[in-house]
Amino acid sequence: MENAEKYGRFSSCRGVAFEIKPHADLFAIPAPATNLPNNNGTRRSRLPWGSLSRVFPSSRTIDRSISRTSSHFCDLEDEDDADDDDNLVDIEEGHEVERVEQKPFSLPPALSKREKPPAKSGASATKQAPKARLSVILLDQGLFTIYKRLFLVCLVLNTTGLVLAATGKFPYARNRAALFSIANIFALVLCRSEAFLRIVFWLAVNILGWSFVPLRIKTTATSFLQSVGGIHSGCGVSSIAWLIYALVLTLQDRENTSPEIIYVSSAILALLCMSALAAFPLVRHLHHNVFERTHRFAGWTSLLLLWIFIILTVSYDPETKSYTDNIGSIMIKRQEFWFTVAITSLIIVPWLTVRRVPVRVSSPSGHATIIKFDGGVEAGLLGRISPSPFSEWHAFGIISDNKKEHLMLAGAVGDYTKSLVSNPPTHLWVRRVHFAGLPYLTNMYNKVLLVATGSGICVFLSFLIQPCKADVCVLWVTKNVEQNFGEEIKVWMSGHPKEKVIVHDTAVLGRPNVAQLSVETAKNWGAEVVLVTSNPEGSRDIVGTCKANGIAAFGPIWDS
Repeated sequence: MENAEKYGRFSSCRGVAFEIKPHADLFAIPAPATNLPNNNGTRRSRLPWGSLSRVFPSSRTIDRSISRTSSHFCDLEDEDDADDDDNLVDIEEGHEVERVEQKPFSLPPALSKREKPPAKSGASATKQAPKARLSVILLDQGLFTIYKRLFLVCLVLNTTGLVLAATGKFPYARNRAALFSIANIFALVLCRSEAFLRIVFWLAVNILGWSFVPLRIKTTATSFLQSVGGIHSGCGVSSIAWLIYALVLTLQDRENTSPEIIYVSSAILALLCMSALAAFPLVRHLHHNVFERTHRFAGWTSLLLLWIFIILTVSYDPETKSYTDNIGSIMIKRQEFWFTVAITSLIIVPWLTVRRVPVRVSSPSGHATIIKFDGGVEAGLLGRISPSPFSEWHAFGIISDNKKEHLMLAGAVGDYTKSLVSNPPTHLWVRRVHFAGLPYLTNMYNKVLLVATGSGICVFLSFLIQPCKADVCVLWVTKNVEQNFGEEIKVWMSGHPKEKVIVHDTAVLGRPNVAQLSVETAKNWGAEVVLVTSNPEGSRDIVGTCKANGIAAFGPIWDS
């Protein structure tokens, strides 16, 4: 328990206070704990994750999902371990916890249950209630994150242009307001194009991934690349503002336009507003399927109406108040046309790679599913799968030796991932072009500490089983490795130097202070940067603690 005294208690993944108890055997099996104090505390309340019933193939009425709110599926506890969720409020508030030390067969002490502390009532209970995960995602990440700065930059630039246009100091923008709206749509689509971002990430790794490039430049690039969603959101709001301005000018000069143009532009505006409202964090967090489907189908409908808008505006002659048939030569000279062509191409390309492929599904336990596909994949890439391509897509990290096959590890914490356990499919829809995310930027650095909790290990495991540019150390905090994730995952984690792979099995060693353990490991490893895959609370704590100790760290962010 010396490390427990050294590190003390700390609120980390899911707000649980952890202790560190090192052990030489990464995969030791604990002896059954006996005479443990009973725990009958009330479960921590969670925000429900709402969802619509699948659009395809079923057309049932709207239902409310009770899926977990975590989008990373990296919680340390298992669903059946309900009593481990008890009394989290009191532990987070720093109450002492009694542990029963047992040392049978010279194994490490088994993790005992926590005793129920005195009940609280009234304002005190309200004050000590755990923060909602939505609060962690939106507020605890800070008011001036790179994401929010990029959002503000886009919004300020466009607002400045609007003000100048409205005051007559920017006549080009006043005369081409619709063009500025379309240009913003192009920018937001570009920031979400997986094919384009795959190229950008590849260029970043190959240009900045040299040892002589200053670390500050690398971390700045990493911050920007994982926060391009801020540009997406900023341009989305700006496109609505420009379209409103264009529509107001059109209504003021309705004698020189046609009713059809006004109707179509109004419909586009309504769809863009609907998409923006569905992407509002509260809606997106609680009703993710509503957000995803609204974004998809409203976006496609808007694109179709945009083409109609381009054709109508090019072919309409205000002098004769009629439409002309000879629009080809005129259209190719219009900037709006080429922006629309680019937007259409960026949206269509990913769907051209969609295929239905055979899969091999196995479930080592009721808490995780391993999905195997043919074909090797480069380390650090992620993939999307779907039971039906027009309903929902789910992103997972990929484990591969980059040879004959690759697999995804899906933690059974949501409706869809649980269905993989209860009703394993024989085929799934996939996008052949895998996309790059934060894990891919591991290749940009020389020495990296990769921290994962639970099934989050899947995005980092490829760096151990195939050659990569960076020298990595993996820290994995999880529970019952072989029981929950299977023999194959355990074998891949074994056979590495003890300083390169650290597996902390909470069923054997107790719950560690993950944030402080990450700091100590990063210092011992000499890591330039720490990359984290955990749930929102865990990522916040680990990243924040590392930065407080002068270590660059990155983890999943909202809308990354």
